[in-house]
Amino acid sequence: MFKKDYFKGWYFKCFSENKTLAFIPAFHSSGNQETASVQIITDNAVFNIPFNSLKYRENPLCIVLENCVFSKKGIDINFKNDKLTVSGNLKFSAFSPLRYDIMGPFKFIPFMECRHSVYSMRHIVDGEIIINGQLFNFQNSLGYIEGDCGRSFPEKYIWTQCCFENCSLMLSVANIPFGLFCFTGIIGVVMLNGKQYRIATYLGAKVKSINENSVIVTQGNYKLCATLIKKNSLPLYAPISGKMDRTIHESASCEARYIFSYRGKVLYQFTSNRASFEFEYT
Repeated sequence: MFKKDYFKGWYFKCFSENKTLAFIPAFHSSGNQETASVQIITDNAVFNIPFNSLKYRENPLCIVLENCVFSKKGIDINFKNDKLTVSGNLKFSAFSPLRYDIMGPFKFIPFMECRHSVYSMRHIVDGEIIINGQLFNFQNSLGYIEGDCGRSFPEKYIWTQCCFENCSLMLSVANIPFGLFCFTGIIGVVMLNGKQYRIATYLGAKVKSINENSVIVTQGNYKLCATLIKKNSLPLYAPISGKMDRTIHESASCEARYIFSYRGKVLYQFTSNRASFEFEYT
C-alpha cells in the first residue's frame, strides 16, 4: 500500500554510440486507485505497458512488475501483448553513486511536491533487449539511473543528463512550490575525472539565464551551460497528484552542448548526440 495521490518512479537509461534505450518503471496512486507502468523510450518511439502492481526495495535497488525486474544488477524483462513484445536482459557494472543525497537538506523537509534521487551517475551496460523484433545490443556501453517521488512533477522545469568519455552530468532547474511561496530550485552534478562537482540551490547556485533552448547556472566561480541543439522529443506520461494525466516531452537521445567552467576557464566542454533533455519551461 502506497500513499494517496502519490507516485514513485525510476529512470534507467542505457546507451551506446548509436542507440539509446530508457525504461521508466513507476507506481502511481490517485484517490482509491493504484496502478503501475513501465514506459520504454527508444530513439524514435515510446511504449507504455500497464501493470496492476509494483514491488520494490531501495537497498539494494530492485523493482519488480510481474516478469520485469529492474535492479542494481541489471534489467530482466519479458512482456508480450497484442501490440508489443519485449524480452532480454542487461547486466550492470558497479554504480557510481553520489557522495550524499542530491536533495541535500531539502530531503528532511516534508510535503515537498517532488523529490529527486540519483542512484548511479555512470556504469557499464552489457546485454541485449529485443523490442518488436528490433535488437538493442549493448557491449561495454554506458548507463545512468535516477528516480523521483512525490505528488506531481514541477509545473515548469528543465532536466538534462549526459555521459561523455570521462565526464557525466545531470542538471535540473524547476519552479518549486513551498507553502505560500515559490522558488527556483537547482540540483546538479558534474562528475569529471572521478571528482564530483555539486551544483545546488542549497550551496548557493543561481540561474543566470534561461531561454528557448538553453540554461546557464552559476555557483560561486563555477558556471554550467547546457544547450539543446537539436531536439528529438517524444511524449511521455507524467504525474499530477499521483495520476499519470500530464504529457511531457523528452528527447532521450538528442544533440546538446555542455560547457563547465571555473573563473572563466573551461574545465570541460563537449557536444553529444546521446544527451537527454526535457525542456518544460514555457
